Amino acid sequence: MIKKFLFIAALFFVTLGAQATPTTEAIPASNDSLSFIQHIEEWYKLNTNYFSITVLMAAESSILPVPSEMVIPPAVYVAMDPKSDLSIFWIIFFGTLGAMIGASFNYFMAMWLGRLVIYKFADSKFGKLLMLSSEKIKKSEKFFNDHGKTSTFIGRLIPVVRHLISIPAGLAKMNYFSFLLYTFLGAGLWNIVLALLGYLAGSNRDMIDKYSHELSYVFVGIGVVLLIWLIAKSVRKKNNPASK
Repeated sequence: MIKKFLFIAALFFVTLGAQATPTTEAIPASNDSLSFIQHIEEWYKLNTNYFSITVLMAAESSILPVPSEMVIPPAVYVAMDPKSDLSIFWIIFFGTLGAMIGASFNYFMAMWLGRLVIYKFADSKFGKLLMLSSEKIKKSEKFFNDHGKTSTFIGRLIPVVRHLISIPAGLAKMNYFSFLLYTFLGAGLWNIVLALLGYLAGSNRDMIDKYSHELSYVFVGIGVVLLIWLIAKSVRKKNNPASK
């Protein structure tokens, strides 16, 4: 559920949310006068580089809950700033490289540990902390069994299955080079889609600049509402075991 919240927040940020670089020659605003969205953009500008993109996308394709929607689109948005040294092409390249590294981690982990250990780990406290479950693993395995080798390509485009599809590939001991090829194609296509979202956001810098403060309040409001909803749903499930 937390990942769903991050996904929605990321899409909102990408399509509406970062303050454009001022076009006037006025003195830059101080940190105290920056809006919430401007602070986000400043953080991304300072911390986004090809290494961080690779590491975060590797985490996203492993068992760590790092949504790719929070990595590629904001990086592309930053790259569209004339002062940025980032290239959209290299963002897609290193994002895909990171996805292949993370997917390979899942692949070999599943191959070495085996089905029994993987399922026990998914239902452990640590596994749940990483938002894993045996049901998610089963869903990924079923998808892999239904679609064969191409599932490692198609699965990269499907939520939930996307970062777990490499586990059943490892359990089935799929040919590693075939696995890498399909992962490269699927992850590359998905990163292109995410880059397009970032590009669309960058194309609307003037609109974002004009409504920056209003968007800050909307962004925070949506985040608060979603967080309350997630907490309420979690409490309801805890109080009603039959609904799990």
